[in-house]
Amino acid sequence: MININGVIVVNKPEGYTSRDVVNKLVCIFHTKKIGHTGTLDPLATGVLVVAIGSYTKLVNHITSYDKEYIAEIKLGIKTDTSDITGKVLEENYNYNLDSSTIINVFNNFPKTYSQEVPKYSAVKINGKKLYEYARENIDIELPTREVNIYSLELLEFNNGIIKFKTKVSKGTYIRSLIEDICKELNVIGTMNSLIRTKQGSFDISSAVDLLNINESTKLLETEDFLDVKRLQIGKDEKKLVVNGNKLNKEVSDGYYNVFVKDNKLALYEFKENEGRLVMFY
Repeated sequence: MININGVIVVNKPEGYTSRDVVNKLVCIFHTKKIGHTGTLDPLATGVLVVAIGSYTKLVNHITSYDKEYIAEIKLGIKTDTSDITGKVLEENYNYNLDSSTIINVFNNFPKTYSQEVPKYSAVKINGKKLYEYARENIDIELPTREVNIYSLELLEFNNGIIKFKTKVSKGTYIRSLIEDICKELNVIGTMNSLIRTKQGSFDISSAVDLLNINESTKLLETEDFLDVKRLQIGKDEKKLVVNGNKLNKEVSDGYYNVFVKDNKLALYEFKENEGRLVMFY
């Protein structure tokens, strides 16, 4: 069996879970060594970065990238899942909003704050996922996490729908962000749609539609998405790399592909001249 290693940027269609996408790619590339780098709800579409083979070692690194979304808020309803697919809990269409009010809230929204995790999420408390508690109608204190909201831009406001673009840090829930925006606007609303348009340097313009992916689809290599330099080592140092040892080199901080002659062995990350093995190729 041929070893398949690399990264692919999938344009996830609506109705698929992130796990569904991984399962489909397992069948296409004939390997179980596949992992995605940031869950998208079935309702959401857009950029889902998937690592294959040895590149699964980069999952945590890629997951940490900032993300950009285009989202819609449907005003006047509140649901149990905080999105349009949920059970309607409350309706109130008596709101009086204009674009200038929304822009003012966006401009003054906290850049960093403690965000409550949605009860319909896969975060675990005492070994059990929050959505499992929710489905069993068990009340539990929801955890919070500090998130960064780098930008909020109003794109359109029409017929009770607020369409906006936002750039956020890892771990930000857009459903929760929408609830917090609605609190500032003194209205109720729910997430109507969500598109992830960017994750780090991975852009939706270069994402591949899931149904168009086949085993011949070109995968990205480290040079395609990392600022990676080349480091040549001697045969005597090859054993250190093969055994996963650190390398001490007088080089600047950053990522390096380590070569012995023309053979690429591994990816190392250097900090203060000391290199830590990230992955073998």
